[in-house]
Amino acid sequence: MEALLLGAGLLLGAYVLVYYNLVKAPPCGCIGSLRGRTAVVTGANSGIGKMTALELARRGARVVLACRSRERGEAAAFDLRQESGNNEVIFMALDLASLASVRAFATAFLGSEPRLDILIHNAGISSCGRRKETFNLLLRVNHIGPFLLTHLLLPHLKSCAPSRVVVVSSAAHQRGRLDFTRLNRPVVGWRQELRAYADSKLANVLFARELATQLEGSGVTCYAAHPGPVNSELFLRHLPGWLRPMLCPLAWLVLRAPQGGAQTPLYCALQEGIEPLSGRYFANCHVEEVPPAARDDPAAHRLWEASKKLAGLGPGKDEDPDEEPQPEDSGALSSLSTSRPKKPRVSGLSHAPGGLPDLSKLTQQIQVKAEPTHQLS
Repeated sequence: MEALLLGAGLLLGAYVLVYYNLVKAPPCGCIGSLRGRTAVVTGANSGIGKMTALELARRGARVVLACRSRERGEAAAFDLRQESGNNEVIFMALDLASLASVRAFATAFLGSEPRLDILIHNAGISSCGRRKETFNLLLRVNHIGPFLLTHLLLPHLKSCAPSRVVVVSSAAHQRGRLDFTRLNRPVVGWRQELRAYADSKLANVLFARELATQLEGSGVTCYAAHPGPVNSELFLRHLPGWLRPMLCPLAWLVLRAPQGGAQTPLYCALQEGIEPLSGRYFANCHVEEVPPAARDDPAAHRLWEASKKLAGLGPGKDEDPDEEPQPEDSGALSSLSTSRPKKPRVSGLSHAPGGLPDLSKLTQQIQVKAEPTHQLS
């Protein structure tokens, strides 16, 4: 009996050490008011995105939940308004798997919202599920869609500078190896999905790095944020039904709650004084070094040019097989040059009067070509 109690005590002690050193997330600690500022959070109907949006709303920001599912998005907006006491939380439809939907969202947002101070790219997928596409679905949702959305929303970000872009990445970027000859090839099988997910997370880190370079002097800073090991739908929803009852309790013990996962993205969005670190990778609310592949500036610039083509931007653009031809957004294109200056240094976020109308239904008025549905977190 004594041996059993001793073993249980040792296990409990080991768990406490693991929890407080590896699992528990350090708090963001930023308590400033966001009244008069507007934030967009993609994939904010659940998990990390919803907790991120909640904290922004509690600080008084006008928060746009950019989600694929209208039912879940509107339900999340209602929940967040109730919990935060902030009525300026709205839903707008966005499917990152569809470039037409990304353009429709941007058109609706720019037409209804006068400002944008914080853009958080949280939505992502880890598996293609049962969908069979003619393109790399994981790269499209995790990188190309956010890349295009950033370009289209740049006019507002620059006019409201100092402003910030946060790209939620992952430690999986360490396993990524971008093959530019196969960048948009369809993903088949779970092994290719694991590789494509890691590649898309590496693309996130390189995108933040190159975006910081491209936006020197604009007052827009950007960061890649690793939320840590989080108990969210991102991976568990793709598990077989018979396996979930066994893994869910384990996930609850060794993974962070979504609120903990939201701390580093919030830190990157709100913390004062990190502007000189624009383009860097953050984890546990502090900057971290990345492997050579994730700080390869020539590769980051090459990815930038390849992403412009895949997103239908710039000269020599490639037409995507699943999209209707789209008019080029000259405003977004002109706002970024292809030169590669030094890293930007900007001050804290700006203030402006709030009190904006709720125009969350506006995206319904824009005709978007029908697309198969995809699951986004």
